[in-house]
Amino acid sequence: MLWDIFCRVIDNHGDLGACWRLSADLASRGHSIRLWVDDASALVWMAPNAKPNAEGRAQLITTTGSVVVRAWHEALHGQDQPSDVWVEAFGCELPDHFVHWAHQSQANAHSPSCPVWLNLEYLSAETYVERSHKLPSPVMSGLLKGRTKWFFYPGFNDKTGGLIREARVLDKINGAAFPESYQSGSKPYPKKSTLFCYEPAALAEAMQLASLNTSGHHWQVAHGRGALAFEQALSSLPNPFDRPSHQFIPPLSQTKFDQLLKSSDLNFVRGEDSLVRALWAGKAFVWQIYPQDDGAHGPKLNAFLDWLQPPDSLRRFHLVWNGLSQEPLPEVDLPAWHACAMAAQARLMQQIDLVSQLLQFVEEKR
Repeated sequence: MLWDIFCRVIDNHGDLGACWRLSADLASRGHSIRLWVDDASALVWMAPNAKPNAEGRAQLITTTGSVVVRAWHEALHGQDQPSDVWVEAFGCELPDHFVHWAHQSQANAHSPSCPVWLNLEYLSAETYVERSHKLPSPVMSGLLKGRTKWFFYPGFNDKTGGLIREARVLDKINGAAFPESYQSGSKPYPKKSTLFCYEPAALAEAMQLASLNTSGHHWQVAHGRGALAFEQALSSLPNPFDRPSHQFIPPLSQTKFDQLLKSSDLNFVRGEDSLVRALWAGKAFVWQIYPQDDGAHGPKLNAFLDWLQPPDSLRRFHLVWNGLSQEPLPEVDLPAWHACAMAAQARLMQQIDLVSQLLQFVEEKR
């Protein structure tokens, strides 16, 4: 099938990252995708395997399908093929020019097609997701009046749309056992952590905690806001001669970022796309949810923690890390946190993945 997927970039790493993973996974299963993006600049490092085609558009060719990146305001023309599926990702709406083109194409067609129109929502473990998943949303006005959108919610259980899980994830899902080198210690502490975050107030405290509990702890700091926050936290440490070992990581492709998470003992991740990758990495992790001014991130985080079933220390660490508790950071219990991550991964492996569920739903509605 031919898919039109629409992405408005709010956070290069999350929105575009998830849409690219979705597009690439569909292409690997034999589909063709036009990915409409208002800012595709991050694909230069996120997806270096996307090469310019004859028209200068970034394009990924697989053995079975393809992804072509289209600029948000780039108009379609008569020779462009109508698609079978429209996906509005994360609350964005179809560009005006696309709406007019779709309306005109339908008016001119002898047998007008009616693509399956999906609203792919944000990831959440909150209970409303189960109630809202696959609900219809009739279009009541505008040129496309009379059509129906369908809500499609990713999620963490079999009453939702599941998570993106590519074939290569399955190939690497094993081998995430707790490191043998840690078995002998009574309170093993991570030797290597990956940091991908916003600006957690407890960052300097976490750095000090690591320094107190282990010698040779190494921070792998991803680029962007988290790197700036790490530098600021470094300057705030009381003893400049006791700064932790660290390395600033340049922008990585999605494949290399996934490998980075798998190579660490403890992963600090942010947003939604990297949370999913941390779950597939099968290592202990701490999630920083995107903070919202109205406080909506609090219930969302707690709903996820309820699903995760973390040990008490990991739940408390999450609450402090996300600014929802003012208590000191608890000690890292690496064996328990790792076991929690592996148990969560095992539950998720029992679900049907997001792309497989999307394909099944589209076939039902065509």
